[in-house]
Amino acid sequence: MIAYLEGRLLKKEDDRILLLVNQVGYEILVPAFVHETLRAKQVGDEVSFYIYFHQTERQPKPVLIGFNLEAEKAFFQHFITVDAIGPLKAAKALTIPIREIADAIESNNLDCLKNLKGIGLRTAQKIIATLQGKVGKFTLIRKSDTTEKTAPEDFMQPVMDVLVNQLGHRPADAKRMIAMAMKRNSAIGTPEALFEEVYRGEKGQ
Repeated sequence: MIAYLEGRLLKKEDDRILLLVNQVGYEILVPAFVHETLRAKQVGDEVSFYIYFHQTERQPKPVLIGFNLEAEKAFFQHFITVDAIGPLKAAKALTIPIREIADAIESNNLDCLKNLKGIGLRTAQKIIATLQGKVGKFTLIRKSDTTEKTAPEDFMQPVMDVLVNQLGHRPADAKRMIAMAMKRNSAIGTPEALFEEVYRGEKGQ
């Protein structure tokens, strides 16, 4: 199964790109919010994607759906658990950044969800009923898709890894978020508690 591809951009279309990887061209569907991040990319530029690979008996032709961040792919996998939302419909529906969709789900914002392509009131209600309380961490995805590596210590390390490597924050921003969380609650002693405090703090801004 293909989970990640890195190569040279050969072609851009409205909802897909052609990526050359080791002399093999892969057609990759890209949701609108991902396509927007490719606006500055030219044919020949190096790009990379986390891939959701879709193939079933009813859909025997493999479909590759690309994301800039592993966290975006993880959200997509949550999204397609909603009744009547398959991978292809989901890919078309993601017209705004994941962080905004996750926030709409957690804040019960039906109007925002109804504005997603192909999503009506009933489906928006199903999305909230299925996913509310499960996608809070995705509201912390950084607006930029640029990631950097860093290495803090002890129980803060897993939280830093999530913020930087999965949610796309810069190391300096992640350190600030963690420092503020520890300042608010110095008794924190586990990665889980720290992440929850970071989430609460960012939501409270």
